[in-house]
Amino acid sequence: MNKPSQNPPKIGTCAWSFEDWRGVFYPPQLPSNQWLAWYSRFFSAVEIDSTFYATPSRHTIAQWLRATPDDFVFTCKMPREITHARKLRHSRELLRQFLEGIAPLRPKLGMVLIQLPPFFEPQHDLVALKEFIFDLPTNDKNAVPFAVEFRHPGWHQPSIVQLFENMGICWVWNDTSALKQQNRAPFAFLPRTTGSLYIRLLGDLSTKKETHRYVGLTWPRNAALESWAAKIKKHLSTSQRVFVFANNHYEGFSPMTCQRLAEQLGVKINLPPQSTFFASAHAKAAATDDAQLQLF
Repeated sequence: MNKPSQNPPKIGTCAWSFEDWRGVFYPPQLPSNQWLAWYSRFFSAVEIDSTFYATPSRHTIAQWLRATPDDFVFTCKMPREITHARKLRHSRELLRQFLEGIAPLRPKLGMVLIQLPPFFEPQHDLVALKEFIFDLPTNDKNAVPFAVEFRHPGWHQPSIVQLFENMGICWVWNDTSALKQQNRAPFAFLPRTTGSLYIRLLGDLSTKKETHRYVGLTWPRNAALESWAAKIKKHLSTSQRVFVFANNHYEGFSPMTCQRLAEQLGVKINLPPQSTFFASAHAKAAATDDAQLQLF
């Protein structure tokens, strides 16, 4: 296991380009090509979602590097063509092209996320997983680390944990608990396979099918955040790096989720004044609606 670091956890959001955040997190008149620079004034990391759909050009990567401070960290998703369409099969050349394409981002690239779909199951895909893992350049000291996120519970097996430990693959901890469990603390078997942690607070993914404006705390998860803070604190002193990323679907407004978790971890995140105002007002409105519904 790698030597632990005293660096604070890197906390950020899953993506940064949301039109709903204009006038809430981003100043109303700020051009979208300046959003990342603004974002990096408040957060130390971001998970790039766009790489799930296409590999960025060298020009785009150069813009990202210029827009962010020296200590800012990106992580990025592996393309869905590899993870979802091909289910890791026959992907050696696509993997090579992707890693070559994101190579200019390496100075600020913390990890590559391999997000696997719920239909990627051990019964049918175990061999594909192993072959793909063995194809990753994990023995190259200059290569970016990899993290794997499972959505099918069948992968929680000691043999898979050992494989990841042997290959230096980080097992992603995620929270996809349903909205009806938002007031409960999540309990799950969370394997730790490397000296780094990668945590994704995703929330109820079924809300993606509904129409929401992500401008405030629609579904506060106080108990869950307390539980995650306790888990992170337990491992912080023995971890080389800790990444935590929040999705809008988790509480309704991921910048506020990051701030709320960071506060429990002793990390200061000062959001723009308008973010705090809108998020607080939205949370109060949601709480009022819940209270009124309980009368019927």
